[in-house]
Amino acid sequence: MLLWLAQLLQDDLSFLRVINYITFRAVMATLTAGLIGLFFGPWVIRRLTAMKVGQAVRTDGPQTHLVKTGTPTMGGVLILIGIAISTLLWADLSNRFIWIVLIVTLGFGAVGWVDDYRKVVYRDPKGMLSREKYFWQSLIGLFAAIYLAFSVSEVNNLKVLELFLNWVQSGFSINLPAKSNLYVPFFKEVSYPLGVLGFIVLTYLVIVGSSNAVNLTDGLDGLVIMPVILVGAALGVFAYVMGNAIYTKYLLFPYIPGAGELMIFCGAMSGAGLAFLWFNTHPAQVFMGDVGALALGGALGTVAVIVRQEIVLFVMGGIFVAETVSVMLQVAWFKFTKKMYGEGRRIFKMAPLHHHFELSGWKETQVVVRFWIITILLVLIGLSSLKLR
Repeated sequence: MLLWLAQLLQDDLSFLRVINYITFRAVMATLTAGLIGLFFGPWVIRRLTAMKVGQAVRTDGPQTHLVKTGTPTMGGVLILIGIAISTLLWADLSNRFIWIVLIVTLGFGAVGWVDDYRKVVYRDPKGMLSREKYFWQSLIGLFAAIYLAFSVSEVNNLKVLELFLNWVQSGFSINLPAKSNLYVPFFKEVSYPLGVLGFIVLTYLVIVGSSNAVNLTDGLDGLVIMPVILVGAALGVFAYVMGNAIYTKYLLFPYIPGAGELMIFCGAMSGAGLAFLWFNTHPAQVFMGDVGALALGGALGTVAVIVRQEIVLFVMGGIFVAETVSVMLQVAWFKFTKKMYGEGRRIFKMAPLHHHFELSGWKETQVVVRFWIITILLVLIGLSSLKLR
């Protein structure tokens, strides 16, 4: 919005030309989202408290968490408001990638809102039924995957439609350009053709998987938001590179016109996340809830697909991966041993993984900060793949 206004007035007000620069708008988007969160945070918390949307804590979780019962949840709406307003203000609204990322983010946020609402109204920590939640996640994820399969390869929505129609008319056999391949980090020319269906399946798994992985990680004060900020900021760097023809040619990456604009979205996400952390740090005044966790995870996955860094997301989001794998292993081993021996056994003291460390004697703040440190190191490894190829 502001970009359009600046371009309209820049002949008379030359200082507005600075708004044309993506880096400037990314910084301003970060600041705007952060200020929105800090300003409206206390009001949102008061409203959530008045609405009595307190967190229902698992009775089978660590006993130290019982004191958190009643803490306002659904605070993720504060993050989504900051992201949406800041992005709409500073991004190029004619950019196709901005809209698909916003659709996925707000779509998953809506699913999380319903889930949180049911938890609050019915005082049931389980919330929405798993199959119902998965259905709506899948619907949004498949829509995004199908669109991105063609939009990553083209420069505008008209070309996207043409490519889609050509795919249909060819009997679903047309090949996508090389930029849609799965790229392996740290190798100059190693990539694997996916085809349209392969791209759609991979994208679906990345978006839905990232959404659920971030949601599983959200279990301690401040635990999930800082990794989201760090990974989101790093993806913003990748977006800037992928959207720049000079940088991609030098670094041997695929050039994706329009991807650079996602740096504004990533900046808004980081700024909104930092503002939320102000209120979510231990002891938390508000919890993110599924409305925030599902949305942020979906956003990270979508941006990673657009900038062709699915594997790098897997590396930088190692904490999310570890938390998810710990739950999968725990459930699988429990079911297997119960079937074999008549009694379910556990690998971890409790899953997700952060609860295991809590029950092993780590304080909550120790778990959180150490997970942050690990994420910083993993993000640095991911960023090093820009040059180490």
